[in-house]
Amino acid sequence: MTEALRAEAHVPVDLFNPGQVFACLGLLEAAEVLCGDAEGYFDWSDAMDVKFHLRASGGESPVERVLRFFDQAEARAEVVEGSSNIEAWKDTWGPSPTILPRAAGYPFPDPLSPATLVCALIAGRERLALDHWGDKAGRDNVKFWAGANGYPGVGLARDALGLVRGRAASAARNPFALSAPQSSSFRLDWRRDYVPIDAGFSLNKHTDMQTCGFPLVELLAALGLSHARPRRPNSRDKLVYDYSVVGRESGGLPTWLPASLLRAALGWPSVHDQELPWPTRQFRMRLDWPGQEGQARSITTVIEESTS
Repeated sequence: MTEALRAEAHVPVDLFNPGQVFACLGLLEAAEVLCGDAEGYFDWSDAMDVKFHLRASGGESPVERVLRFFDQAEARAEVVEGSSNIEAWKDTWGPSPTILPRAAGYPFPDPLSPATLVCALIAGRERLALDHWGDKAGRDNVKFWAGANGYPGVGLARDALGLVRGRAASAARNPFALSAPQSSSFRLDWRRDYVPIDAGFSLNKHTDMQTCGFPLVELLAALGLSHARPRRPNSRDKLVYDYSVVGRESGGLPTWLPASLLRAALGWPSVHDQELPWPTRQFRMRLDWPGQEGQARSITTVIEESTS
């Protein structure tokens, strides 16, 4: 028997940008759904040209296939029948939620507000779900945004899709560089965010200024957190997370890894008696409160903890 046809692709990635690392997993998650048999690895064998490699079934570049989906996708909220969130939904947030029968199940308990309803990205008959922000049996939801007046994750996804539509597939060689003026986001790519007290001013006071964001990173990073989490070393401290990547170091050979292992590696404990069997790099990201404590969080600094 001949091995099934697989296409390979790679994208540049900054390992010191957590959002880009999460977005690499998002590419992998999307390729698994849209193409099948997806595998990948991080490659820092050339320190000046770090990449994420991805392969999946079919003859088309899996990166182009995923980005073509984003060019066409629409964001729709999904809610279970009988939920109070059906009536609480506002028309300004987009189309009314899709109501699911209770027998179909839901990935977490019915939210207290529409803010964290499941977001389905739909293009034709294809569907990808953003739902990491839900309450999944006590897992950290890595939710850094806090929408004004309850603005939901579905609305943020819809806004980001509007910024990339018709541009995503053409950015396949370097998707994490695709930028656009962006007033709000999931706060997963720290290039857009700032803490006013550190910056010395607030953009809210300067209406002639607008921040530039990276909507493809935001969308893919949210998708990458579907089944993976960075690790919070102190459960009481919401401003420190650790994350890890595995792959190819200088002089090493590539090792293709399935999504299950790359997911687990992301939150692997940074302790030496539990090392992974592949070259690993571990990072610590620190956050701060750009506004009121306990609401939105912004990534402020990232340092490398160790290399194995």
